[in-house]
Amino acid sequence: MHKGNAHNLKCKAVFEGANGPTTFAAEQILNERGIICCPDMLVNGGGVTCSYFEWLKNLEHISPGKMTKKYEEQSQRRLLEIMGYEAQDGEDLEGASEIDIVYSGLDEIMSSACRENWNYAVKKGLTFREACLVNSIHKVYNSYKENGIMI
Repeated sequence: MHKGNAHNLKCKAVFEGANGPTTFAAEQILNERGIICCPDMLVNGGGVTCSYFEWLKNLEHISPGKMTKKYEEQSQRRLLEIMGYEAQDGEDLEGASEIDIVYSGLDEIMSSACRENWNYAVKKGLTFREACLVNSIHKVYNSYKENGIMI
């Protein structure tokens, strides 16, 4: 999006697809019109997060969903036993599927990231993009500082 077409939008928010598709001039127009521009660095975080989940899974050579599923099944069985229900031999109790576990983790991470950055923008009087950038720089700085890395 650029300054030539930013005036034509009829929406309340723009969610960027990838790699900075909104020019600085276009975002200024959107901000003046009260249209929220959700930056690509936040919107595309879901793909990066799922790649991280896959990386973790590959490191362990096991699906994290299988470990969680087994734990949930045992927890459900114990809870039912406490309530007086005895599972029949061979009766199968199922935990969440791996995709449900991934969606749950992804939802939590992305929702909290959006909330955190939106609140930061409101608190500091920044645009959503500025808040995401400043907040991310602070996080990298704090991580380096906590790990004794000087920059």
